[in-house]
Amino acid sequence: MSSVFITCAVSGSGDTVAKSDRVPFTPEAIAHDALDAARAGAAIVHLHVRDPRTGAPSRSLEHYTEVVERIRSSDVDVVINLTSGMGGDLTLGSVESPLPPAREGTDMAGATERLEHVRELRPEITTLDCGSMNFGEGDYVMTNTPATLQEMARQITALGVRPEIEAFDTGHLWQAKALVESGFIEDPVMVQLCMGIPWGAPADLNTFMAMVNNIPDSWTFSAFSIGRLQLQYVALAAIAGGNVRVGLEDNLYLGRGELATNAALVERAASILAGMNVALKSPSEVRDELGLTRHG
Repeated sequence: MSSVFITCAVSGSGDTVAKSDRVPFTPEAIAHDALDAARAGAAIVHLHVRDPRTGAPSRSLEHYTEVVERIRSSDVDVVINLTSGMGGDLTLGSVESPLPPAREGTDMAGATERLEHVRELRPEITTLDCGSMNFGEGDYVMTNTPATLQEMARQITALGVRPEIEAFDTGHLWQAKALVESGFIEDPVMVQLCMGIPWGAPADLNTFMAMVNNIPDSWTFSAFSIGRLQLQYVALAAIAGGNVRVGLEDNLYLGRGELATNAALVERAASILAGMNVALKSPSEVRDELGLTRHG
């Protein structure tokens, strides 16, 4: 029987709090959802934090610390994966006057500042968004230059933390391979294929398989799609030889008109995989496969 691991992306940083009351945004609620997802079968929890008053995205070390300490002090074993994507957010002023950037929606920080919470909390995994991209509508650009990625990868590796490469398009895989070949990312290499985000790789089968076929055989990969295709991608990723990601960061619904919880999405993913005779890997098995160091 083949086996995969499930990652649960618990809250994200998108404008989802106003769309579903199931999206956790206080440190206590984020940790609670992460633990529930782990009990439901997730081996990894991927974590953002938010302002506990407004639900807006945040890079607060205080909030990250509370979430991580709540998880680590529990009796639930789960691999902690913290985002490092925050701090690369650029919103241009307008189509006619792009500079200076708009204050709202712009949060640009240096490589060291973007990794402050990783340096202090030492999760087992942190994400590394391997490229820049027009991300959604308007004048927002997800910004990750080659030089910044090299420095972030260097610092992450020096901390003994495993980078999870986030690839939103084919060029991001090209960039990731260059980082590996240059020694900035060490084996074993882990990549997450992020499908269906405007305007990266669309979630159609041909594009997905083009991404999969460009992953080196020695790498471990996982894949997901945002929105209504999330649960279909549970089966698709497993069939393609990868692992699975679900969670409220990427999809708010369990079915048409039925708002999901993180635990319910993990349970549904586990049920889909069980129906395919695919077993779930435990956190300890994931640590062995990815060469993770458990800190804290």
